[in-house]
Amino acid sequence: MKYSKKDRQKLLLETLDKNPFVTDENLASTFHVSVQTIRLDRMELSIPELRERIKSVAAHNFGEDVKSLPIDEVIGEIIDIDLDKQAISILDITHDHVFARNGIARGHHLFAQANSLAVAVINDDLALTRKSNLTFVKPVKVGDRVIAKAVVTSSDVEKNSTLIEVTSKVENETVFVGQFSMYRVTMS
Repeated sequence: MKYSKKDRQKLLLETLDKNPFVTDENLASTFHVSVQTIRLDRMELSIPELRERIKSVAAHNFGEDVKSLPIDEVIGEIIDIDLDKQAISILDITHDHVFARNGIARGHHLFAQANSLAVAVINDDLALTRKSNLTFVKPVKVGDRVIAKAVVTSSDVEKNSTLIEVTSKVENETVFVGQFSMYRVTMS
């Protein structure tokens, strides 16, 4: 269906209000226009690009919740968090994250996303990784969006210990799994 510019921009605003994490590519497909048209519409409507929208939502919704590290030190963007239970972040893989010769993401970026999410989900002043067990399941490539979900599986307050499992997926396919044993302590 072809929309007039006015109707398309109105629908664009409604769509992004419901889901600020939609990519320009998905919007272009939805409205049957080019990515450039979506970018021009966003500029006219003063709508920031996806990365800025994500940062804004994360800072607004979770910035004060995360105690164990500053929100801007999380690798990827937190899109949901329930402290001491679970958290979700997204990381868009760019050319800076991959090996030049094959376009495959370097493992330390996937680890950093998972590890920082495991730290962020801890509801204490300090959280450090004691031990991790990692499995890289499938290569991640430039242009992929990695969605990592951290789930607290157990916690022992007397031992200042929490176990967290992080599963990272690209288009609903698991690409990375990590188990993190975390040391945690309240400083006050």
